[in-house]
Amino acid sequence: MSSPDLLRWLGAAAAVAAYAALCAVIWWRERRRAAAAAADAASLAGPDAAAAAPTLVLHASQTGQAEELAWQTARWLHADGQPVRVLALNALDAATLAAAPQAFFIASTYGEGDAPDGASVFVDQVMAAAPRSLAALRYALLALGDRQYEQFCGFGRRLDAWLQGSGAQPLFERIEADNLAPAALADWRRRLRPEAGDAQAGDDDGPADFAPWRLVSRTLLNPGSQGGPVFELGFMPPRGPDPHWEPGDLAQIRLDSDPTRPRDYSIASTVRDGELQLIVRQERHPDGRLGAASGLLTATLTLGDTVALRLRRHRSFRLEGNAHRPLILIGNGTGLAGLRAHLRERAATGAGPNWLVFGERQAAHDFLCRDELSAWQASGVLARLDMVFSRDQPERRYVQHQLLRAADELQAWLHRDAAIYVCGSLQGMAAGVDAALRQIAGEATMLELQRTGRYRRDVY
Repeated sequence: MSSPDLLRWLGAAAAVAAYAALCAVIWWRERRRAAAAAADAASLAGPDAAAAAPTLVLHASQTGQAEELAWQTARWLHADGQPVRVLALNALDAATLAAAPQAFFIASTYGEGDAPDGASVFVDQVMAAAPRSLAALRYALLALGDRQYEQFCGFGRRLDAWLQGSGAQPLFERIEADNLAPAALADWRRRLRPEAGDAQAGDDDGPADFAPWRLVSRTLLNPGSQGGPVFELGFMPPRGPDPHWEPGDLAQIRLDSDPTRPRDYSIASTVRDGELQLIVRQERHPDGRLGAASGLLTATLTLGDTVALRLRRHRSFRLEGNAHRPLILIGNGTGLAGLRAHLRERAATGAGPNWLVFGERQAAHDFLCRDELSAWQASGVLARLDMVFSRDQPERRYVQHQLLRAADELQAWLHRDAAIYVCGSLQGMAAGVDAALRQIAGEATMLELQRTGRYRRDVY
């Protein structure tokens, strides 16, 4: 073997060894996380869990808030000596629910009254099936919603009606929380633990506190666009322990003018990037006023100013068990943020293959992060890149149309065990993409993808 050939062989062997070591590290990390979650669940179930049916704490979540509250609720109940089992509604079957003596539901609503992704399988397989008697079940329900939507707490109300129609008896009247209103959450806690009073209403197992993060960069990404200006924003944390987040997680911004309604933004960077990055479109009301949160971030703040920010886990949009699978990433507009974080992580770890389908208005002005996406395509991080610009031809084209054109390829990726991640606008894009995927893959396949966590969405 010649020296150049030997060097190439050694280089290839080193690359394979490095990738194998990286896979082993990721596998070990995921195994430790799974073990920690199992230990947490086992501790809540208690040593006599097999002898007594545990109380169910069930969550229907879109962005992870209902899940966080479910674990918090489970710890409160466990502190009072109750064995507890925490489940997503999608993991619950009719027989398990019928056998439970008691259940506590924390249910968010998606869009205008729809079930969140974390409950869609339960709706299709349990609520839509022939009714089963739940006469032995006693339950309570905390419904999460936003009064800006006409169907406020629509899914929570529908779930409540279905439970009562099946014979279940409420322990107390449904509690509805508008944007996690503290008074409603305190009422939920008092109902669960009346003997604890108000003193423990703010224990330390909730989300992290807001802290002043400093704006260090702001870059316009779409000069000349017909749409609202889109900015990439960079933030640095206050002094202290290094913050940690994972691709898929969210940053919450608190406004002085509306402190009870924090705004969620998908994080567009990874921890290894050295700063927290967001991609934010500047919104304007019909009268010309800037949107409260987007105006603050894109115009009012100057470099060096701080904003109240906290990190929030968004487990339903993390990679988790999909870390080694091919990824199909679909989005539009500022939805690129959550997808870019995943791609940066994949670029750093060498995981793939990855396929991005992304839509905006015009290639000349709205090709967000063009250099980065093009470099990933050239290097092979992106095995396929489909950019769809709706206004660059007489007829409007969107990402769902491109998916239909690439139906055979999408089917091939799914047969290779690919996972699908969708990030972007709820109105139009998310619904259109969902309809296209169901047309291509079929209802049964999409239901299975949802059940196994291979179809995940971060939509707003």
